[in-house]
Amino acid sequence: MPERLADEIAVVDELVGDRAEGWDLAGEIPRELLRKFGAEGLLCAQVDAGHGGRGLGSRDNGELTAHAGSRCSSLRSVMTSQGMAAWTIQRLAGPQQSAALLPQLVSGKLAAVGFSETDAGSDLSTMSTTVELDGDSLVLDGHKVWVTGAYYADLLVVFAKCDGGAAAVVVPTSAPGVHVERVADPMGCRAAGHAHVRFDSVRLPASSILGGPGLPLPLLVTAALAYGRISVAWGCVGILRACRNAAARHASSRTQFGKLLTGHQLVERHLAELFVAEQVATQACAYASECWEAGSPDLVVATVLAKHVSAGNAAKGASTAVQVLASAGTRDGHVVARAYRDAKLMEIIEGSNEICQLILAEHAVKTAQ
Repeated sequence: MPERLADEIAVVDELVGDRAEGWDLAGEIPRELLRKFGAEGLLCAQVDAGHGGRGLGSRDNGELTAHAGSRCSSLRSVMTSQGMAAWTIQRLAGPQQSAALLPQLVSGKLAAVGFSETDAGSDLSTMSTTVELDGDSLVLDGHKVWVTGAYYADLLVVFAKCDGGAAAVVVPTSAPGVHVERVADPMGCRAAGHAHVRFDSVRLPASSILGGPGLPLPLLVTAALAYGRISVAWGCVGILRACRNAAARHASSRTQFGKLLTGHQLVERHLAELFVAEQVATQACAYASECWEAGSPDLVVATVLAKHVSAGNAAKGASTAVQVLASAGTRDGHVVARAYRDAKLMEIIEGSNEICQLILAEHAVKTAQ
């Protein structure tokens, strides 16, 4: 871990402590603790100092995300959600909107982003949530599902159809007509506050729309998904690091047939595969962060590649770690048991494996010599 992140890492370690297992079993992180993370600027650490944030670059924020992911994937999921909200505001909002909203997100307010609907996941062009303009007001109607962090959120950034195009609307969860229903017993990231949200004629000021109505949907989605994908990818690096460390510690202390597990070649193969998986994912994420910081035209493909490689490696790596620990790693709440459940979700969110493969295949065809 870079020494320059020592302060941020110390805060994460202090606030998480040994609580991650309990959060997973309870299915909840205390809101006040999340607000402490937020007030430290750690839930969206790329927000610039001018708005009260830590102003981390993509690589440093990635390493911070990986560390949080190694401690608790549910916490990392909340970080991804808050970071997506902040990044969408940074990309789309005008100066007054940014000045009003971003300081809230680094001072304890919690935020989430609503994309998916029952019939609109990978294909958001079919979403049915709508915004109707009414003078200096807007009216929001629709239903979003599986909104990470929505159970905790004070603000939602909601994507909807509007004025022949699309819009991103900032919605207080306290607004009349907003109904948040927590997802019961999710398989993974149990404490990440997944919720379904219904909007029944929610009336808000027209200024709640980021950057104005009628924007192209791909522009809005790309702004948020690029951040979400790279954040999930770095979080998967954290899962792999946690699995590698747990497997290595166990294999170095467990004796079978008169010798440590590290003396058995088939177990050593598992440890080697975990190390390779972590290193490959780290390098894919580091390249994506370099593209991000350089403003490279390869950013979209790099983030998709990082997410696809890291999520796949995390799912396989978590399975390998459970295999090494055997019954010791199958207790509900144990770090590798959590990783096994959490990592599978990473192959689905922010672009499933199949969607990532389609994007990468299209890139391969376009760039063929």
